[in-house]
Amino acid sequence: MGIKEAVDNSLDACEEAGILPDIVVRISKTGDEEYKVSIEDNGPGILHRAMPNVFGRLLYGSRFHALRQSRGQQGIGISATVMYANISTGRPAHIASRIEGEDEVAWEMDISVDTKTNRPIVKNERAFPWVGKEHGTLVEYVTKGKYMTGRQSIFEYLRETAIVNPHARVEFHDPDGKTWTFERATETMPPKSKEIKPHPQGMEIGDMMAYSYVSEQKNVKDFLVRDFCRVTPRLADEMTKAAEIDPKSDPKELGREGSVRLVQAISGVKIMDPPSDCLSPIGDALIKKGLMHILDGLRPEYYAAPVTRPPKTANGNPFCIEAGIVYGGEIPADSQVMIMRFANRVPLLYQQGADIITKAISEFDWRRYGLDQRGGKGIPFGPAIILVHVASTKVPFTSEGKEAIAAIPEIYDEIQLALRTVARSLKSHLNKKARKAKTHEKFEIVQEILPDLAKKVSEQLGRPIPDIGRTVTKIMNVVWIEPETVKDEGGKKKPDSKRFRYTVYNYTIRPHTFMVHAHLPVEAVPPSVREGEMFDSMNEEGKVQWKVSGIQPSTSAVIEFELRGDMADTFDPDDVYVSGINPVLVMGAEALPGDWGIKGMEITESDDDLVAQSDDSEEEPEGLEEEEFEKEDDE
Repeated sequence: MGIKEAVDNSLDACEEAGILPDIVVRISKTGDEEYKVSIEDNGPGILHRAMPNVFGRLLYGSRFHALRQSRGQQGIGISATVMYANISTGRPAHIASRIEGEDEVAWEMDISVDTKTNRPIVKNERAFPWVGKEHGTLVEYVTKGKYMTGRQSIFEYLRETAIVNPHARVEFHDPDGKTWTFERATETMPPKSKEIKPHPQGMEIGDMMAYSYVSEQKNVKDFLVRDFCRVTPRLADEMTKAAEIDPKSDPKELGREGSVRLVQAISGVKIMDPPSDCLSPIGDALIKKGLMHILDGLRPEYYAAPVTRPPKTANGNPFCIEAGIVYGGEIPADSQVMIMRFANRVPLLYQQGADIITKAISEFDWRRYGLDQRGGKGIPFGPAIILVHVASTKVPFTSEGKEAIAAIPEIYDEIQLALRTVARSLKSHLNKKARKAKTHEKFEIVQEILPDLAKKVSEQLGRPIPDIGRTVTKIMNVVWIEPETVKDEGGKKKPDSKRFRYTVYNYTIRPHTFMVHAHLPVEAVPPSVREGEMFDSMNEEGKVQWKVSGIQPSTSAVIEFELRGDMADTFDPDDVYVSGINPVLVMGAEALPGDWGIKGMEITESDDDLVAQSDDSEEEPEGLEEEEFEKEDDE
């Protein structure tokens, strides 16, 4: 918890100052169940006069009541860590910090907390030249405890922190002398969250009493309009009228009875949802970047495209759900899937069974999407990792431990919808993989054995080798889309760019015109993508489409493009879709999903011209699942 507090503070401070975080954590054993812990960052530093209160006064500068997403509303606070270390070992914490541009002088001091007066006790205070460091903070303390390894360990906390904070570099020196470094995966900073005024919907009576007592407004109407968000003068009149409160009365005189009536009146008024710029979701591209960067050693075969749901509200507090799935590779297949839970970019390692995330995952029907779920309920089994992130201005934890999120219906529903989206991507991948394996066997027979047979027969008969192209086409009867990551000359790829190629083969008896769709990471799209011969259009989300026009039987067409920057490797060329053609005919791409928000090309070919057998006829039709998904999404 002590390391968590310091690391969370470092990340928040760096992000607020626009600095890419560089954090070093060191642990060394100093005695029997006694450890020296230090956390150093490259943040903006702390003012000399503020250092004693920040580290030696409980709840000083707490961000719990700030209505914006931050890590500061979680945990016990860095001063409580200092206090516990002091109580358990009798030693003060050592603090050093430097503000950028302060004549190259840093300040250091030893701090402990006076538990009777909640005041800092400062000793050995001095200025010193911090060579080689322009700015930053060092926290160092000795504490009692046991060093644990495994799922609920410091290493796991730092590893998962690096996944959802791919813009940070984290270095960890453990007590055994090993060093673990989670390098920065991207230099893209997360968007800054903005503080908003409280939203009155779902407010508790005690909160209303507290807000009214400290309000600087002269009357209740101004209190409602100016101290809350989304409350107009008309709504304020409706609220006060329903609550039988004089709108010109002093808000400090509301008291408990007035607050009860006002809260009840607010519940009967339709108020616009609070603004969402107080949230800072990770984003689907950065979630995938973090997962790829940290989990690369497991060699996963597939990263389902992560999803970031639109912001919603629960009890007047904005929240947003994000989810991702990693599948295959060296992830254990004979045990339950690993669940990674996060709240405001902070890993939740404890109380998994009490968390709404675990409940939503356990009650989701994974059998429809390719994972083993014995009895139809419970955490599924299989080679997968499921990530869920809850971002909110006020995460509804179950207890003061802040390691499990409470069962709020709105949050549960949004988690289920996010899981359904990523699960559908997983199912699509598994279906495509199985179908491609079957068809590949057919291809080997047709493309290798048949030409060889034709050659041998021709030699025996002393006749020319016949053109068997149309014969191959009739047997295969598919449009094959083959993705490829193109290597530069010498077999090496440029570190800051990746080139992709789709080769489209027409193994049918007639020409086809259709669209090919992919979702590119916007940050990695250079102007050259729009210059391709078959390029059609691309929206602001990076959803691009190419038009394959009149591709003739037994011929091929090529779509090729380059992505640049550190987000280029988050694009998976296997995630490709088609429209304007019967998807049963297509191998290597799925039908354009209905929830993409893009209208694809209409199928203009008649059913008589599209006679084909589906290898997946025993499975549930994709169209039915899409309709069910859209219906649930609308609800």
